[in-house]
Amino acid sequence: MYSIVHLDIPPLSAVAGSVRLPGSKSISNRVLLLAGLAAGETAVHGLLDSDDTAVMLEALRALGCSVVRGDDGLTRVRGLGGRLAVHEARLFLGNAGTAMRPLTAALAVLAATQGGRFELDGVARMHERPIGDLVDALRPLGCTVDELGSPGYPPLAVRGVAGGRLATGTPIGVRGDVSSQFLSALLLALPLAAGHGEIVVEVAGELISRPYVEITLALLARFGIAVRRQGWQRFVIPAGSRYASPGTVAVEGDASSASYFVAAGAIAATQAPVVVEGVGADSIQGDLRFVDAARAMGAEVALEPQRIVVRRGAWPLRAITLDCNAIPDAAMTLAVMALYADGTSTLSGIASWRVKETDRIAAMAAELTRLGATVEAGDDHLRITPPRAWRAAAIRTYDDHRLAMCLSLAAFNPAAGAAPPVPVRILDPRCVGKTYPDYFETLFALARTPAERIPVITVDGPTASGKGTLAAAVARALGYHTLDSGALYRALALAALRAGVATDDGDALAALARRIDLRQDGERLWIDGVELGAELRREDVGLAASRIAALPAVRHALHALQLAARRLPGLVADGRDMGSVVFPDARLKVFLTASAAQRAERRHKQLISKGISSNIAALRAALEARDAQDTSRSVAPLVPAADAQALDNSALSVDQSVAQVLAWWAQRNPYD
Repeated sequence: MYSIVHLDIPPLSAVAGSVRLPGSKSISNRVLLLAGLAAGETAVHGLLDSDDTAVMLEALRALGCSVVRGDDGLTRVRGLGGRLAVHEARLFLGNAGTAMRPLTAALAVLAATQGGRFELDGVARMHERPIGDLVDALRPLGCTVDELGSPGYPPLAVRGVAGGRLATGTPIGVRGDVSSQFLSALLLALPLAAGHGEIVVEVAGELISRPYVEITLALLARFGIAVRRQGWQRFVIPAGSRYASPGTVAVEGDASSASYFVAAGAIAATQAPVVVEGVGADSIQGDLRFVDAARAMGAEVALEPQRIVVRRGAWPLRAITLDCNAIPDAAMTLAVMALYADGTSTLSGIASWRVKETDRIAAMAAELTRLGATVEAGDDHLRITPPRAWRAAAIRTYDDHRLAMCLSLAAFNPAAGAAPPVPVRILDPRCVGKTYPDYFETLFALARTPAERIPVITVDGPTASGKGTLAAAVARALGYHTLDSGALYRALALAALRAGVATDDGDALAALARRIDLRQDGERLWIDGVELGAELRREDVGLAASRIAALPAVRHALHALQLAARRLPGLVADGRDMGSVVFPDARLKVFLTASAAQRAERRHKQLISKGISSNIAALRAALEARDAQDTSRSVAPLVPAADAQALDNSALSVDQSVAQVLAWWAQRNPYD
């Protein structure tokens, strides 16, 4: 996951390959709650690992459930069997509506009948997400619910005295036109009170997001609760209902998350398909109906058991007018697909967007406009006309995971003929951790784009100038890959010493470089699948690396490996001739000019800190000699590229040097 300030996505041209989805958030948190309420142990396969499930798991632990996450991919939950193990707890539930609403209902019922007090709170945005309709349904039952902040919103406290009885003899009313989670919360919780008779829940008004209620009913059935549904207005929980663990439950891949890759395929899968694994024709998730909308826009989609196969069909995509009531989360992806359509698209039935992680109607309208689209926003609709001219935009994500993920698809703008193609900046990319922590890594693994579109920063300078440290720090700040060219030469030198290859035989060394599997990922290196460690820093390896680096045949042999390091979303390359030979088109080339005196002082402090005796004068003399040698080399001499930016870091800390490089980078990459 990219835990950085912003993530820049270069213009993307194509997409192909397979992706295995993380588990469904809607299924995961429902299953966890049901497992926590049931007796015995439930083994959950494929549980989503995200912020929202993390707060639910922590809540279950706080309530006395045993939760064990094993190395075998199973999460084992030993439930309460409908009986409270603790009678007081404070639960922090982040921004997880799928935890806040059902836990409020379940704990309100348990506290009212078994006694106790439980506080439920979350992040600031949770204090703006309505829960009043659920509170209004619980209070007539006999549940005591205290609103600790603004009326109708979290935080809440539910409390009661042991021995209480709930008024379940008459139908329990709940509104269905704001969020279906209120109805789902009641259906998940009320079997706790069905020991003396059936319980009827009646929905006032039109029930929105019905497919999510279908998920609730299907999972209740898995745990032994056969709710009878009479249309979408009346639900009957049978008398004597008890949660019964099914033993094992498999969580499907998340259908809402599938929509991003289906959309990517519809836009850019021109040579090979995108295969989405983990959800398919047998899914219980309503958001799978997104596939019908994608087909209506022109995508070629095949639904198979447990997978979806998608290719680009009609192009440009066909504009669409659609009531999205049944697919509220996946409909956000349609809004971005509309950027690639042949006219104006209208998405209606999305009033529930306004009470999600953010006001999604307002947010989507603002960000699509930032990209260049013309957008009309209403109380329950968006009307979207594609951009005439695409703009490089810094996308505000509003701490909303789905906004970040679906708007990343704007990076495929070359497919829409954007001239010039533009990058997309995602602010606060970490917000995807709510449901899909590895989303961007997965997208980059599938996406294709010409190498020249992938940004590169090069860092060079004399020995001990801190170029490796600076390059690694800049790469971390931007979420880019790193290439330490010096480490590649050391790895090849080590391989030569092991194989008995002479370090002055260029042809033999080049053949060795082509024969071994030499791989670098950040600061880690592997030879033939075995990771290298401290041996790379051996003195004999360093001396050998210095010799072989001067051989043209070796530099040529490693050139292709260095070029291959240019991968999405970008690269920071450290080393000699990175900016002049390997990546001459790098947008920013930094050349460090720290003085030999300053470098000697730094090296002296490093050695002393490790308990190694050192002499500053000797260190300085050695560095000056090395500088003279490096600048006079016939192959890859130490000289700055003609367009390099000089950085005298003699008196700068690493953080100050990084700040300067990032400032230069920002000047070269303006965003709206």
